[in-house]
Amino acid sequence: MEHSIEVKNLNISYDGFRVLKNMEFSFQEGTLIGVLGPNGAGKSTLIKAMLGLIHKDSGTIKIAGEDVDQVRKKIAYVPQRSHIDWDFPITVKDTVLLGTYPKLGLFRRPKKEDKERAMECLEKVGMTDYAHKQIGELSGGQQQRVFLARALAQESEFFFLDEPFVGIDVSSEEMMIRILKDLRDEGKIVLIVHHDLLKVEGYFDHLILLNKELIKYGTVKEVFQPKYMEVAYQRPFSIPKETEDQA
Repeated sequence: MEHSIEVKNLNISYDGFRVLKNMEFSFQEGTLIGVLGPNGAGKSTLIKAMLGLIHKDSGTIKIAGEDVDQVRKKIAYVPQRSHIDWDFPITVKDTVLLGTYPKLGLFRRPKKEDKERAMECLEKVGMTDYAHKQIGELSGGQQQRVFLARALAQESEFFFLDEPFVGIDVSSEEMMIRILKDLRDEGKIVLIVHHDLLKVEGYFDHLILLNKELIKYGTVKEVFQPKYMEVAYQRPFSIPKETEDQA
């Protein structure tokens, strides 16, 4: 249970309207998971509920066998870019340094090794030359690289990323997915809210497919099939040709 995620009978409502129902799945260490579904399906809501950021009506969420509040130091979260204040007066280096704070404890300031760790993470995402830039001066791809570096600085076991590839350049996306696959290979669990169906088989091991309720979860081969995709997206569906060529 040390490296696992388990969700049972999760139900969530907003203003009395059920927006997610009967969500139930589990994953073990070393897994890269895509969360798929149409716009408004509840993908971001699911991630936020798993992180304890929004209230749930019912159900249990266990991360490493514990409630999320007990294991927050083991979790890194990269929110959607649209939810970040890019005008905030903070540099790239200090943004990444924030990733070391959860393990510092109260009233402790980052030490030399923490600052070195932040720079190592910036180097890993190719952003050391931008260390003293304000985050709002960066392109979309550069901003996402910085927030991935912040997540890496946390030295977490569980990584949650909400639409990390939206509006970024191809080279940034390719670098980020390589790093996320490396994390998977190190035994981490990585969940990514994703929308580009052409890249599903190339990116993920497992999928959660939903549209306000769980349609299917399991391996990509089990889930990424027309019969399930048609239920989720409510339209005829065929596997994209590029994806078939990879299979």
